Amino acid sequence: MSAPRKNHLSGSDIPADQADRPSREEAEAAVRVLLRWAGDDPNREGLLDTPARVVRAYEEFFAGYEQNPHDILARTFSEVQGYDEMIVLKDIRFESYCEHHMVPIIGRAHVAYLPNKRVVGISKLARLVDAFAKRLQIQEKMTAQIADTLNEVLQPIGVGVILEAAHQCMSTRGVHKAGVAMVTSRMLGSFRDDPSTRREFLSIVGNSNAFSVANT
Repeated sequence: MSAPRKNHLSGSDIPADQADRPSREEAEAAVRVLLRWAGDDPNREGLLDTPARVVRAYEEFFAGYEQNPHDILARTFSEVQGYDEMIVLKDIRFESYCEHHMVPIIGRAHVAYLPNKRVVGISKLARLVDAFAKRLQIQEKMTAQIADTLNEVLQPIGVGVILEAAHQCMSTRGVHKAGVAMVTSRMLGSFRDDPSTRREFLSIVGNSNAFSVANT
């Protein structure tokens, strides 16, 4: 029996029999079934290569399952000349997919922390967002995952995360309400306990053009 692999979404082990993925051929066959179910012919010329294209696209869409978010933040730097002010990376564009309907969630993330002697490269903050975005998600969970991981690995004085996104499960189906953005946040440490820290963070991201994300 093969060894269990680590579930990077929750940090727990997945039993090997549940961890085995279908083959590429099985995935492409499933796409052909969906094409037939939709009422089209997967054997017509325009659709012959569609199953392979869909599988390749899914590899990109859901690449986050192959990433360990904790590892992304593993390398930190201490030579910061005593810098102890807020670090903010705002307007991090992300693309995710609703776990209920598997349609896009497109938005921007604002990530901030107050360092406790150590900092991480800013590109790692963007990669952390992508590691969780490129999975089947709900926005509330993704917000908490980003903030909690940053807090666990860096152990900063405080963490603040805001996500603003348009959900195509709401704009292209169901109630068909376009131009609507959902906003979620998670504040930890000083961002939760110190009103002045929270106000500073909100002031920094308040001028962001991400508030118009639903119209882009």
